[in-house]
Amino acid sequence: MTHAAIAGAGLVGRLLAWRLARSGWQVSLFDRAGRRDRTSAAHVAAAMLSPLAERASADAEVFALAQRAMVLWPEWLDELHQDSGQAVYHRREGTLVVAHPADRPMLNQLEQVLRQKLPAAHHAAVKPVGRERLGELEPALAGRFENGLHLETDGQLANDQLLEGLSVALDRLRVDWHEHCAVQSLADGVVQTADGPVPADLLIDARGIGAQQAWSGLRGVRGEVLTVECAGLSFNRPVRLMHPRYQLYIAPRPGHRFIVGATELESEDAGPVTLRSVLELGSALYSLHPAFGEARVIDLAAGLRPAFDDHRPALRQQCGVWELNGLYRHGYLCAPALVEQLLRQAVR
Repeated sequence: MTHAAIAGAGLVGRLLAWRLARSGWQVSLFDRAGRRDRTSAAHVAAAMLSPLAERASADAEVFALAQRAMVLWPEWLDELHQDSGQAVYHRREGTLVVAHPADRPMLNQLEQVLRQKLPAAHHAAVKPVGRERLGELEPALAGRFENGLHLETDGQLANDQLLEGLSVALDRLRVDWHEHCAVQSLADGVVQTADGPVPADLLIDARGIGAQQAWSGLRGVRGEVLTVECAGLSFNRPVRLMHPRYQLYIAPRPGHRFIVGATELESEDAGPVTLRSVLELGSALYSLHPAFGEARVIDLAAGLRPAFDDHRPALRQQCGVWELNGLYRHGYLCAPALVEQLLRQAVR
């Protein structure tokens, strides 16, 4: 049996450990935090699988990775269910984009940008919808907006359920998970920690912002999200609200819960959510539907997303270590494709 050592137990680290362990590898997973930590980029996320919506700002490389990930996610979630006994909330009902009358030009501009950037084969999935069709897609928004865009092939999953399912599967597959164990270095077949060296046949660094010293140009981009519960209100798919200062996104979860976000700050401050962000998100959410005025705030969270200047993920090998980083806001969108690519190159 060959031995793999992985630094970083975020989304990528857990996916890599799971894929290797179920292929028969002995796996050691190291992380400076505990498995119940909720401050990592993997937890502070809406986990929207939205290649179409993201193509407005993401480049063709990210879009190609996302397309492959959209194929892999349902396959991997079925396998994870087998390994963990836990189902993960996963939907492919598209993304609905709406705008208030004053912001409608932004909606029109988004459609134009998508048709310019998307391959012709994907144009049919960008569907302008009027008042009546919008109400059919999202009855809760019936009569509230005159126009929208339905990006039909987008999806979403519940990241908290996914991360918990991976945790259970890793235990069942006997992955040796070293919590609260910061990695000091990886090189030449050895992981060096405060507890001593650990030799391995395959070394992988998936520490995200924790590997900042190893990557020139890697920075943290702050993201903030709210989790609210609004009894009696349901959405069938993620909804995005166009706005001059930000694009609000609302990702539904079971139990009338919603993950709400929009903020993306060029800051490496990982402190608590700011009052300004709460006020702006809450105001935009209320403008989407007044029922959100009575929503219960379940959680406020902020985290740092690792990013390079070009906002592309990077995969490289040096000093005998495979390194994957810079997933930015595209972690859930691209992770399976990147994990597949790394393992295809590293495991011959």
